[in-house]
Amino acid sequence: MFIRRDIDLYSVDALLTDEQRMVRDTTRAWVRDRVMPSIEDWAWHERFPTELIAEMGDLDLLGAPYSDFDLPGLDSIGYGLINQELERADSGIRSFVSVQTSLVMYPILQWGSEEQKKRWILELGKGRAIGCFALTEPDFGSNPGGMRTRARRDGKDWILNGEKMWITNGGIADIAVVWARTDDGVRAFLVEKGAKGFSTVDQTGKYSLRVSVTSQLVFEDCRVPASALLPGTSGLKNALACLNQARYGIAWGALGSAMATFEAALDYAGARVQFGGKPIAAHQMVQEKLAWMFDEIIKGQLLAFRMAQLKDQKKLRHEAVSMAKRNNVRVARECARLAREIHGANGIVNEYPIMRHMMNLETVNTYEGTHDIHTLVLGAFLTGYPAFEPPGSS
Repeated sequence: MFIRRDIDLYSVDALLTDEQRMVRDTTRAWVRDRVMPSIEDWAWHERFPTELIAEMGDLDLLGAPYSDFDLPGLDSIGYGLINQELERADSGIRSFVSVQTSLVMYPILQWGSEEQKKRWILELGKGRAIGCFALTEPDFGSNPGGMRTRARRDGKDWILNGEKMWITNGGIADIAVVWARTDDGVRAFLVEKGAKGFSTVDQTGKYSLRVSVTSQLVFEDCRVPASALLPGTSGLKNALACLNQARYGIAWGALGSAMATFEAALDYAGARVQFGGKPIAAHQMVQEKLAWMFDEIIKGQLLAFRMAQLKDQKKLRHEAVSMAKRNNVRVARECARLAREIHGANGIVNEYPIMRHMMNLETVNTYEGTHDIHTLVLGAFLTGYPAFEPPGSS
């Protein structure tokens, strides 16, 4: 069941294979037993539960869509359902898996040497190593082409200088996929924790993604060997391809957040009694909010399902991924807002998950392409006129 069996109006659950249903139910049970009892405490204290990483590896939640090195090789719907169930708990938990899978393992598998693959893929897939993806810089988020981080040759080595910002997993990562300008264009490097000239500073005081480690990465004459270069990388297009993989998971994950706030609101509306002894679920205005949430979640599910089919058929365009990420995150944000209204004052306390999801979604709406950037992607697709730069700019 994608939402709850008793309200699966379009029988979306029936579209799943037995294996896909097993993946979803296994992930959901693990989330229920191992994540939900402590998630509010972890969020309150800004702590990522590193003790769960090995369990994620044992459950094949890391690197699930890949078959190399005895990884499970799930189809795209199965992997999407993992993201959905993780984000029903918290965006920060799903973000960890997204980064590990789509932003670290993917580029190593696509453009890494055999030595790099043998050293890192199984370690990352089993949770024995943690990775991060370093593209965003303090002054360049939506415009990664403006990056200032540089790598220059020095004999057989490379010397990196620059800064990266808002890097998920940065402070706990064993390996960073670092994108830098070189004389041959933008390339990626695997920089290991402890490399001389490489340091991290964790971002604290966040109101959003408090269960996620977010860091600044600093490279000051950081020397790495020639073997650190991902040899198959040849430009910014490679980094953008990684982001497209992550956006796919986000489009599914955002639905999980929407389901969490919708189901909380539906339960609360049925239990909260006001005005003449009836539950507020009997009120027209509350029903309108619930109906909107329900409509949009089901439409988002069907969008994600078709996106997954196209991905497995190798027919998925990046504009379609932008559309799904843009739509489903927008739906999740609005579901959180409407759920907060239905909960009234109770919606702002951590007895309920509403405000935590609402704050998390402000980050999810921003990373891997903001809502506005994906609007421009679709606008360029429809009209043939890219509008990423203001009129008159050069």
